Amino acid sequence: MVQPQRIFETSDLTRTIDALVTNEGATAHPYVLSRKLVEGRDATRNLADAVHFFGLLHGRHPGLMDHAAARATETSERRWFDQATSAFARERAYLSTLSAAAGPIPSTAGQQQCETTVLAQGHAIDMLGQSERRGCALGAAIAMALDWRAIRAVMDAAADRLDVPARPADLPDLRETIALIDMQGGSPAVERAMLFGAQQLLAQHRGLWDLLATREMVRNPA
Repeated sequence: MVQPQRIFETSDLTRTIDALVTNEGATAHPYVLSRKLVEGRDATRNLADAVHFFGLLHGRHPGLMDHAAARATETSERRWFDQATSAFARERAYLSTLSAAAGPIPSTAGQQQCETTVLAQGHAIDMLGQSERRGCALGAAIAMALDWRAIRAVMDAAADRLDVPARPADLPDLRETIALIDMQGGSPAVERAMLFGAQQLLAQHRGLWDLLATREMVRNPA
């Protein structure tokens, strides 16, 4: 369902972030690759689960992009964040529409604990966006924008199942994203901070996919 969309490789930093998103993002997660989200009698329920929990994770305002944008100081960063914050405002609305169409969260044992876990993940992501360490918030935001392309494919699959018109994502342009990453190169401290932010954001997404996979197994024990 989701094919990796490699960004055009230039600097070492760009290549490293590309590899992180490709190998640790949604495109590589076993649950996404299993096709349980798009095939079989339980696909609609599995997609509804994904919609609700990604909505819980990223449906708040202000979100990661908003927090990170407030720390942007350079003109190129502010220009990139202008598009990113607008795009993710529309993504929040899309998630809200999908959640309403999906109805109640699929009944699964341990529901309250799951919601508490995802709220804690959301808090961790907010902390990345508010980090005072130069480059950390930017790295997290870039990883979010890149990984969201694969997550969006899942959301669009849900839209198709729920008869909701899919909306254009209008995410930050890949070439502009590459240029922004490349501009941060040359400062080891900033590069490390960007990679840390990217790794931590992807880890939170991976944790949510792990949770969704576990919930699917609880609902459908072998």
